[in-house]
Amino acid sequence: MYRPFLIGESRSLMETHEGIYRYFIQPQLDMVNQSLIGYELLMKQFTPAGWRPPMSFAAVPAEIIATVLVATTRKLALKIGSVSVNLNRTQMLNPQINEALIQAQSYLRPVRLNVELTEEITDKDITIAQLMPMIKQYDERGMEISLDDVGTGQNQLSDVEPLLPYAREMKFALQNFDVGLDDPGLVKQLVYWRDIAAAHNLRFIVEGTETDADDAFLNTLHIDFRQGYYYGKPHLLKIHPDDPDQ
Repeated sequence: MYRPFLIGESRSLMETHEGIYRYFIQPQLDMVNQSLIGYELLMKQFTPAGWRPPMSFAAVPAEIIATVLVATTRKLALKIGSVSVNLNRTQMLNPQINEALIQAQSYLRPVRLNVELTEEITDKDITIAQLMPMIKQYDERGMEISLDDVGTGQNQLSDVEPLLPYAREMKFALQNFDVGLDDPGLVKQLVYWRDIAAAHNLRFIVEGTETDADDAFLNTLHIDFRQGYYYGKPHLLKIHPDDPDQ
């Protein structure tokens, strides 16, 4: 059974032979009210080149995700609406990770924990019926489901449509495209997903905003919720005082 990490105990529980894993936090903003609405937790691994995203998030051991998540949320004391964490369908079905999510929500309360569900081709055989016990469990505890990276990879409408009745948020990542907001095709995709989110009463967050031009263009599309380097880079939330800075 999963045992929650206790502050001050051996850090080996959060480390593997491949290095240290930690969460970095990045702000999410409501541009209409000019307010901070939440943070996304982004996992990184310490390498000889410094902190880098894991080569494969799906390959990060469940125990690492669970332990680092609980330790991180114990450190957070935030007066915001939500904290978001990424999981794929396989990870959602992992009992160890689910127990950690529930533990994390108890530490964060009244801040809401959002589970950003990523779609991967390796998860294509996992059905909504298999996910429903976890989704109901999250809902009972005040947690929410966010559909991450819509419009890219396995996250086309046919892939996410069955989850729309259970989601509260949708995220569109500009950084997943090789073109900028001056590209008509990207703008068409962005408006398409914005309208789907509106039709289902979902928050629609655009991430990957990096420039004044991006910010100004999103204003013209009336997209209020945003995330990206333009508003704030991810920064390390240390669990131990001697965690490396870079």
